Amino acid sequence: MTSIDLICFAGAPNLPIFAAIEHGNFADHGVDINMTTTPSSAYQAEHLINGTFQMAGTAFDNVVAYQEGQGAFTPDSPPDLCAVMGATQVQLALITAPDVKTLEDVKGKTLALDALSTGFAFILYEMLARAGLTSDDYEMVAVGATPKRWDSVREGETAGTLVLEPFTSIAQSQGFNVLGTSTDLFDEYQGGIFAASRSWAADNAQAVKGYIAGYLAGLDWVMDPANREAAAALLLEKMPAIKPGVVDKVMGNLLNPKSGLTPKGAVLTEGVKTVLDLRSRYASPTPLTDPERYFDLSYYNEVLGA
Repeated sequence: MTSIDLICFAGAPNLPIFAAIEHGNFADHGVDINMTTTPSSAYQAEHLINGTFQMAGTAFDNVVAYQEGQGAFTPDSPPDLCAVMGATQVQLALITAPDVKTLEDVKGKTLALDALSTGFAFILYEMLARAGLTSDDYEMVAVGATPKRWDSVREGETAGTLVLEPFTSIAQSQGFNVLGTSTDLFDEYQGGIFAASRSWAADNAQAVKGYIAGYLAGLDWVMDPANREAAAALLLEKMPAIKPGVVDKVMGNLLNPKSGLTPKGAVLTEGVKTVLDLRSRYASPTPLTDPERYFDLSYYNEVLGA
C-alpha cells in the first residue's frame, strides 16, 4: 500500500474521491489517500512542487502557469508539473452581493479571486470584458480558495467572486445573485485535472495508476443514476455546509458533463485550447500552442487499456 498525500480545492467535484475512499476503491488498487483541502492555489502549488503533497486536484491553468514561470510565486527550483488525467469541465459562476444585480453594477466594486493571474482568474476577466468593462472599472483582490472568497462576499468585504458548486447554489439560496457562468462563455473549458510532478510520477508509476483506477471507480459510482440518492447523502455528510434544500441542484450541476464531472476523467481537447487561449491573451508574453507540454497521460491510458 502506497500512501499519497493529495491536496484539492474544496467543492462538490471531490465527490468521486469521497466515494472511492468510502468504498475502498483506492485501497483495492494499492494506494492509501490522505486528502487535504487547500487555502489557496499558491499554497497548493508551493507544496506540490516542494513534495509535501504528491498529487493535486487543481485547475489545469495552474499547471500551465507554473510550468511557464507565470505563477503567483517563484519556486526555488523549476517545477516539472504535469496533468495525469482530466476531472471536470466545471461551471464557474460569478456570484455578487444582493445589490449588485447586473454586470454594469460591478463598476467601482472590488471582486475576489484566488490569485490574480492563475487558475480561473481569466474567466472573470473575459466575462467582464465581454460586458464592456475594463480593468479600470473594478478592483481585483487575491483572497484564496472558494470558501474564503464566498465568505468575503457573504460578509460584505467584496462585491463578488467566481465560485463552483456547492457554493453557487448556497449563495443563490441566501439571496445572492449569479450574473453569469463560464458555460455561458465557452462550449468547453478544461477546469479541473489531477496533477503531479513528472519525476515523482515516474518513480511511483504504480501509485499514479492506482490513484487513477481508484478515482475512476469512484467516478463511475457517482455517475450511476442508481446511486444518486446515496451519492447525495455522501456529499451532505462530507460537506455539511450544503443543506438538503440545495443538494439536488448541486448534484444536477455536478452530474452534467457540461458543468461538472467529466465521464471517465477524459481530457477535453477543445477545453484545453480555451485555457491556453485565455492565458495567451491575458498573461503570457507569447502564445501558448502546445498542450503536450502540460500532460503525461501515459498512466491514464494504461489504466484505460487495462
